[in-house]
Amino acid sequence: MTHSNEQQTALLESPAMEDTAVRSAAELSLYEQLGGKRAIEAAVVVFYRKVLADGRINFFFDGVDMDRHIGKQKAMLTMAFGGPNHYLGVGLRHGHRHLVARGLNDSHFDAVVELLAATLAELGIAPALIAKVAAVAESTRNDVLNL
Repeated sequence: MTHSNEQQTALLESPAMEDTAVRSAAELSLYEQLGGKRAIEAAVVVFYRKVLADGRINFFFDGVDMDRHIGKQKAMLTMAFGGPNHYLGVGLRHGHRHLVARGLNDSHFDAVVELLAATLAELGIAPALIAKVAAVAESTRNDVLNL
């Protein structure tokens, strides 16, 4: 199968086209389905704007170096969604233990998942993919909340 130069350029510029041109959607990782590196990076930035504006949870980020935190979050979500594993942070239980001691609970976790879903919807991600992301997030609840 041959592509015109215009088609080849479109394929190469597609954010999800990191060696995915010949694989079906069912074979792609969630990371690839979401759009790859650029999409994850954009989503994390928008997500944290929402988090820091949300009075239900923003106080947990008082005094946090957000540039550093956002970098870690990009790497962690990339790994969690099946992309390259460059996450060097601590585990979820250890990383959230101090927040649980400050009162982090299910309602806060729910707010995070809600804001993540709203972020992805705002960025034009399909509802079926948002549901997959929510399922991944939900799978971390017990570790995040140290249950």
